[in-house]
Amino acid sequence: MTRGRDPGRYSSPVIDSRRLPVLVRDAPLALFILLAAFVPALHPYTTQVGDLPDRPYELLTVAVVLLECLPLAVRRRWPALSLALVVAGFAVDQLRAYHTAGGWALPIALVSASVHIGHRRRTVMALLTLAYVPVALGLDRLGSAEGVLGFVTFYLVMALAWGIGSWVRQTRLAEAERRLRVAEATRTAERTRIARELHDVVTHHVTAMVVQAEAARYLTAVPEKLDDTLSAVTDTGRRAIADLRQLLDLLNPDPGTETRAPSAGDLPALVEQTRRAGQPVEFSEEGVRPESAGSTELTAFRVVQEALTNALKYDHGGRTTVRVRHSPKELTVEVTTDGTGSGAASPGGSGRGLAGLRERVEALGGEFGAGRRPNGGFEVRARIPA
Repeated sequence: MTRGRDPGRYSSPVIDSRRLPVLVRDAPLALFILLAAFVPALHPYTTQVGDLPDRPYELLTVAVVLLECLPLAVRRRWPALSLALVVAGFAVDQLRAYHTAGGWALPIALVSASVHIGHRRRTVMALLTLAYVPVALGLDRLGSAEGVLGFVTFYLVMALAWGIGSWVRQTRLAEAERRLRVAEATRTAERTRIARELHDVVTHHVTAMVVQAEAARYLTAVPEKLDDTLSAVTDTGRRAIADLRQLLDLLNPDPGTETRAPSAGDLPALVEQTRRAGQPVEFSEEGVRPESAGSTELTAFRVVQEALTNALKYDHGGRTTVRVRHSPKELTVEVTTDGTGSGAASPGGSGRGLAGLRERVEALGGEFGAGRRPNGGFEVRARIPA
């Protein structure tokens, strides 16, 4: 039997260079300049100072080229050491007047060191300046025609290479800081979203269970009603567990399971659960409900859920009305209470629920309002674009 290749285990033949060790990534440039130093056609094109007559290559030339080029392989792992060795090799190269293409290594080492040296940068710059002085004096004694202007110009060009590295370093640090800020803002937003979801899911069910449990205390003389109330508490607890599992699946999804977010289609069940908790709720729905449940439907469900939770808390037993209107452009939700109930079931509240609803609705470009009615009671309204 021939087995087909598992698509999930297929690996691309292209190697990601970022996963290779830094020495492996930096070595090719060092080897390239090393080989270029022995190419006669590249001899006139190199970094040099002093303008001394060229000296023929000899055995020492090989050692000098190796000293100039090979340290580039460790320019990111040990930037200071790499720069020191390259500078030493370049100095011997110029004083011996070999003028090899290995001189290209100096500006590269300066840029790289400026990018990767994090501490004592001023000390490194000062040492490089001090090291340049005896090299310039030595070249001048050997008969260099550069003069002061030529030596200063070369110094400024090398300082420019260092400055380019500094600019690259600052750009990278700024980008890293920006990414940290974005990551922190993303984590904060995610924590806020999780807290809001937990509040919406847990508060409603727990409030209903508290109300039902309080009512059960006064039904000991009526066994059949007590049994119904305790059954309602059990059902509400099971709903709470199911909703918490759904929320956990959203936070840590299992590829083998699918979760469905609540929608306007779940409102009748939510209203019935609230009725079983002892809250008289009148529910009406107008318009054609959309086939797909997106963010609009979920937000509408959360608005009704939070409003009914508050009704159980602060107007328990009062007449409550839920109206939902669907239209092609928007979904409108209205939840009102008449203020005739009791608020003894849950005397306090943080106000986090209504604030979270406002954020949800406004994030979708809708409008949200909540406040006391002139004739008593409370009203929650939300207009959510479809």
